[in-house]
Amino acid sequence: MSEIRIGRRPLVVVMGVSGSGKTTVGQALADRLEVEHADADDFHSMSSVAKMASGQPLDDTDRAPWLAAIGAWLTNHEERGGVVGCSALRRRYRDLLRSSAPRVVFLHLSGDLVMLTERLGDRSGHFMPASLVASQLETLEPLELDEPGEVFNMTTSVDEIVAEFTSALRLSEDRS
Repeated sequence: MSEIRIGRRPLVVVMGVSGSGKTTVGQALADRLEVEHADADDFHSMSSVAKMASGQPLDDTDRAPWLAAIGAWLTNHEERGGVVGCSALRRRYRDLLRSSAPRVVFLHLSGDLVMLTERLGDRSGHFMPASLVASQLETLEPLELDEPGEVFNMTTSVDEIVAEFTSALRLSEDRS
């Protein structure tokens, strides 16, 4: 894409709790950057999906193989770039993803409990129940100043998020 002048295409994790818009924003961003998009939900084991569907939050033991698989996807896309939607709720999870792909940047979609619960309640055919949103918000550790990325409110339009994030990517690349 001509407006993003970087040697390699960006490698991005769109992060946030369930219902924040990771898939929608991630696909739009991948289309804009002309890179592949993946959804972290596709990397969960059947047992993890069943656990969440029953209303039980995952623990770190459940998440370890999932994060490793996402890290492998990022590693495999290091040269050609890519966008993956992944909750990446804790700093240590993001550190693990960065250990697989050091140049990854994060786009964090933030929102409040009421809107997130409403969105999940309106969504059909997904394994994640709205009852788990509160536990995800409790687990969420926002991006720290030393983590590469930007935070956007999930109520911002998808087009605006994509435009502002790609602009931020371009500016950060111009400074390096």
